[in-house]
Amino acid sequence: MWPDSSETQELLTRAEGGETAAVNQLMERHRQSLRKMVQLRMDRALSQRIDASDIVQDVLLEASQRLVDYIKDARMPFHLWLRQLAKDQLIDTHRRHRVAQRRSLDREQPLVRHANADHSSLDLAAQLQDQELTPAAAALRKEFQQRFYQALAELEEDDRELILMRHVEQLSNSDVAQSLGLSQPAAGMRHLRALRRLREILGDSTSLPG
Repeated sequence: MWPDSSETQELLTRAEGGETAAVNQLMERHRQSLRKMVQLRMDRALSQRIDASDIVQDVLLEASQRLVDYIKDARMPFHLWLRQLAKDQLIDTHRRHRVAQRRSLDREQPLVRHANADHSSLDLAAQLQDQELTPAAAALRKEFQQRFYQALAELEEDDRELILMRHVEQLSNSDVAQSLGLSQPAAGMRHLRALRRLREILGDSTSLPG
């Protein structure tokens, strides 16, 4: 899901040299990945008021403004840094629109995670379909993807985050460990635990999508 790291590093080197075009290209090539990452973490009520693209635009603007500081002290890969900025932006957005306006938002559309998968998640599931599948196979794939996201919504937040990072964002165990501040063995164990719980909810041992 995330752009190739070698090309990202080349753009970072050019950006460090003062190339404005490299900065713009660097941000644009991460836009869609950030949008998917944000979509997966927006609840249904919030997504009715704010488009994920607006949050992504704010993240990319902040990243552009802070890029020089990042390059001087890059403690994590660029895509993980962008993810952290996006998570912070999401927290602020949810605080403004879910806490400050809790009553009005909840009246408009209650969020029932344990009964229905998030609408944006199901939209993403549809995007994951293989265009070369036969109609019958595509229908089965879509049905499982819906079951997958419904089961995902029933997981505890930490387990759900692990599954999203590994199986939707397709981050490596090393990336997950660094992002969560864990050792790689600890991240691997948490991932296996989350998989077991997800499969218990699904009720079978079917392979995960993607």
